[in-house]
Amino acid sequence: FLQMQFDKEGNTTYFEKKKTELYQELGLQARDLRFQHVMSIATRNNRIIMRMEFLKAVITPEFLLILDYRNVSLEHWLLNELASQLAGEGQLVTYSLPFEFRAIEAILQYWISKLQGRLNTLQPQILETLEALVDPKLLSVDRSKLRILLQNGKSLSELETDVKVFKETILEILDEEEVIEELCLSKWTDPQVFEESMSGIDHAEEMELLLENYYRQAEDLLNEARELRVLIDDSESIIFINLDSHRNVMMRLNLQLTMGTFSVSLFGLIGVAFGMNLESSLEEDPRIFWLVTGIMFLGSGLIWRRLLSFLGRHLDPPLPPHVPAVLKKSQPAAGRVEIKTSLKGETFGLSRSTLTNQ
Repeated sequence: FLQMQFDKEGNTTYFEKKKTELYQELGLQARDLRFQHVMSIATRNNRIIMRMEFLKAVITPEFLLILDYRNVSLEHWLLNELASQLAGEGQLVTYSLPFEFRAIEAILQYWISKLQGRLNTLQPQILETLEALVDPKLLSVDRSKLRILLQNGKSLSELETDVKVFKETILEILDEEEVIEELCLSKWTDPQVFEESMSGIDHAEEMELLLENYYRQAEDLLNEARELRVLIDDSESIIFINLDSHRNVMMRLNLQLTMGTFSVSLFGLIGVAFGMNLESSLEEDPRIFWLVTGIMFLGSGLIWRRLLSFLGRHLDPPLPPHVPAVLKKSQPAAGRVEIKTSLKGETFGLSRSTLTNQ
């Protein structure tokens, strides 16, 4: 294993160690460090083993081990933030509690901030794409925008899955009081901490509050992702309505042209009849040509007009759906961004959905 070790003062040590040596040093077995789960938090032999996808950590009362840390974003966090957080210089609320509390909070904080960063990246892209797609002035849908929306929708689904797994992992621990007790490593190794717990400072309760805090943050993050998903679904409905409206217009135009062709063809039979060299002596009069031609055009126009009035009585004129501005963005000086999304289909009875993100 390529390892990075952090002690209570934030000092960092890099080294490589064989798996068997690491098992023996930590008092663990080979199966404990296989990390076969995508995300898990478990205790073994007064050790906390955490796996957050590519983040593999072993927490003891004295130090924190990060295994196989070769990842660009992970190395940046390890080198620039984690050491100061463990030393009490960061913004961790557990700096006054035993070392394992700070280590667990630092890892959970890193992971929830990573999930939040992914959502913050996807959200403006999705909103911008939806705003362009549901514009009522557009007669056709931009395929490139649809491709971008499809890719962002897939990324949003992956984010929702990761947040759900994170929530379920924490919930499994919250449902087991014994596991919460086992996470308080110093309570069983440090006599002073044990006396504090016996005198009224319940470290298990502090651990439960810590986990509940990040569980609620994950729940809020999942709700924001679900609201984006609902917004995408509503926008897809509006896009389909717009396409149906334009399709109906084209079908109506095609029907009108067909009726016009029928009218001209019907009175065109007169010209066909006169073009058959009939011996009626009418063809000898030079005024007959203009008379017959006038009757043909006049009759065709009258029949076409009658067909159009019949069509108007039996078919309602297609009205394009009224879709107001999808997004209204305002950025106050305090740095808060409020995004209000209003998607209406007044003619078709669509519901309004509003997304507010601060």
